[in-house]
Amino acid sequence: TALIGLIYYEAPEEERNFNTLVEMINSMEIREDDESFKNAVDILFEKLAEKNPDHFAVRQYAKYRLAAGKTAKSILVSCGARLAPFDIPQVREIMEYDELELDTIGDKKTILFLIMSDTDPTFNFMVSMIYSQLFNILCEKADDVYHGRLPVHVRCLIDEAANIGQIPNLEKLMATIRSREISAALVLQAKSQLKAIYKDNAETICANCDSQIFLGGTEQSTLKDLNALLGKETIDMYNTGESRGTSQSYNMNYQKLGHDLMSIDELAVMDGSKCIVQVRGVRPFLSDKYDLTQHPNFKYTADADKKNWFDVEKFLDHKLVLKEDDEYEVIEVEE
Repeated sequence: TALIGLIYYEAPEEERNFNTLVEMINSMEIREDDESFKNAVDILFEKLAEKNPDHFAVRQYAKYRLAAGKTAKSILVSCGARLAPFDIPQVREIMEYDELELDTIGDKKTILFLIMSDTDPTFNFMVSMIYSQLFNILCEKADDVYHGRLPVHVRCLIDEAANIGQIPNLEKLMATIRSREISAALVLQAKSQLKAIYKDNAETICANCDSQIFLGGTEQSTLKDLNALLGKETIDMYNTGESRGTSQSYNMNYQKLGHDLMSIDELAVMDGSKCIVQVRGVRPFLSDKYDLTQHPNFKYTADADKKNWFDVEKFLDHKLVLKEDDEYEVIEVEE
């Protein structure tokens, strides 16, 4: 907290990033046998304390300096271990400057792709950070600039929501972003995945989703919730009885009973071409899944034609590859 306060309030704009934070932690040498030793960061805070003793960063750093040598070293080791991914060269490049411009999403039609591995969770924290910042920045901008609502609706399609890590305060954000023209569509394999990550807040997150679509599955807790959600239907029941003997008798009973609209076993074996849709204020209904191949733009996708495949690595590779018959002009530029 102290280091971030120092970077945010005192560092020049080009140094206000995570790389500066990691460099500062790496340079904070602690000598257990010499309590009076001062590293470069200690000297920085001393100079800042002389100039402004009530500075936020100075007051936070003073709390850290109360720790003894071994404790302070333990704190630094913990911070270094937690921030280890930020030392990877590619991550350092991403964190060096802002190229996402999250605050401009909502001003005009924009598409931002966040492509992460769904099997390797190493960099999940980066997507969580982006979503957290995106929601906070856009909510503030909607309130401060656009009087409560963004001019262009921002829709977040969060596929594999269980595999990108936990988005901080998602249960509160889901309830507040809707009024700012922001919506989040969470795509999960089963509700149990959401409960595993967000624990007791999973129910709050689901409650703040106006629409829910069940595409099929066999996870028991999801099926039980859906079974209760669908409610019951009324069925007619006839009981007939006949007794034979010296005096033959016949009776018939007529009853009306409640029966699950779809039982758990029926939901588990639901036709793969069907889905169950629930919209707020409307009874759940069974619907056909949309056939993507019938969409007028399907011909432009890679599924229709492999020539449409977008190669991200090739697009980002700016190395010029020359052929034997290429003509070019060499210009020497002196620095």
